[in-house]
Amino acid sequence: MGTSKNCYRLSIDEPRIRSRPGNGKARLQLPDDLGHCYQDFVELEPGLGLNRLHYHPRIPLIEETNGPHEGRVMVITLGMQGRSRYEGQDASRLEFAQGHTTVTAFRAIPGERRYEAGCAVSQLRIIAHEDLIARYAGREHTDRILGNHRLNRLAFRASTPAAMAHAKALLSHLLPCQGELSRLDLHIHTLSLLGEQFNLLAPPRRAPALPFSPSEIERIEQARRIMGECLDKPITLEYLATAVGLNKHKLREGMIRLYDGTPTELLLKLRMAKALALLEAGYQVAQTAWQVGYKYPNNFTVAFTRYHGKAPKAMFGKRVMEH
Repeated sequence: MGTSKNCYRLSIDEPRIRSRPGNGKARLQLPDDLGHCYQDFVELEPGLGLNRLHYHPRIPLIEETNGPHEGRVMVITLGMQGRSRYEGQDASRLEFAQGHTTVTAFRAIPGERRYEAGCAVSQLRIIAHEDLIARYAGREHTDRILGNHRLNRLAFRASTPAAMAHAKALLSHLLPCQGELSRLDLHIHTLSLLGEQFNLLAPPRRAPALPFSPSEIERIEQARRIMGECLDKPITLEYLATAVGLNKHKLREGMIRLYDGTPTELLLKLRMAKALALLEAGYQVAQTAWQVGYKYPNNFTVAFTRYHGKAPKAMFGKRVMEH
């Protein structure tokens, strides 16, 4: 521990007091002559940790750090009280302040944390490793968030009311006076904070909007309902378009977009699905054919075999034979 112009510099090699207060917490505490300065850490699952920092140094303090995390990590720091800063050897600089959320992504990098004398600093940190982020957000989303630089300051913004509510709930579990930790509550609040930052930093890419108005979509869906209700009748695209008040081209394109098939393909799908259900219920081939719009049983049998890969008789035996 060195002194320079009334400022104490705590090197990486200086001993810290390590203890386990219980309830899954691991504590790292600075020597008492520096003030009341400690951090509590809880590992929620591999790759996801929760850190509560409380520093109240008696003198200006510089604490050297080398980034103890392996691989790429994202750290969300919510300032609950006071302020501090980080300065990296690569000239990078980060600010941490009460009421603000600082989000960083980095690999291990030497630097130093700076704290003012007589000023209490309280921070809540969530440390999420790359593999965990990829599991929840997907690899593409993760790469967009973390980037490839050694240190990225992703955000420094006023904390949202929702973020502060989650942070206060987490701190209530981590205070020294608390008893048994609720692991489920810790997970819920921590993942909620992670989810908020994922969406703010790299919103999920949305599918292109459908080129139809709400009224047109309603009419396309109405045409689909008419199909399902009239499978025993000859249905044409012209009839459907007239029935719902939409031109044929718009109706055809709408069904392709909404139902992944042309009107003809969708009608066949609906008829063959109903035919299968009727045959399974014991209806004869002729009865089934008439109920799904086929005038001649032989034509139905050919269509059924082509669609399902087996003839009705091969699938259901003698019980579907006509008398």
